[in-house]
Amino acid sequence: MTPVSLLWAVLVSMCLGPSVAQTVTQPQPEASVQEAGTVTLDCAYSTSESDYYLFWYKQLPSGEMVSIIRQYAYERQNATNDRYSVNFQKETKAFSLRISDSQMEDAAMYFCAYSGAQ
Repeated sequence: MTPVSLLWAVLVSMCLGPSVAQTVTQPQPEASVQEAGTVTLDCAYSTSESDYYLFWYKQLPSGEMVSIIRQYAYERQNATNDRYSVNFQKETKAFSLRISDSQMEDAAMYFCAYSGAQ
């Protein structure tokens, strides 16, 4: 099997839209996985708001940013999109991305982001 490297950068305070003092952090500098394997990328956030969205984006080698999954704070089920799924823990403010059956095209930079629902 071919190794697939999934790289991600620390992203602090990426906030979409108006809101007050939110931060988003990604603790691991990179992760790697074998092709057809599964990898989990972690994200932690802080907010005093109760109504918000969380996103995972993938930055392609061309520089294009692609939205891959979105989670609304009041949804009871974790979001899924094809091979992507999230583990959203509102109580602990954790938002992990799980990529199943990894492919070579998954090698990219991954970013989590926060947006107030207003």
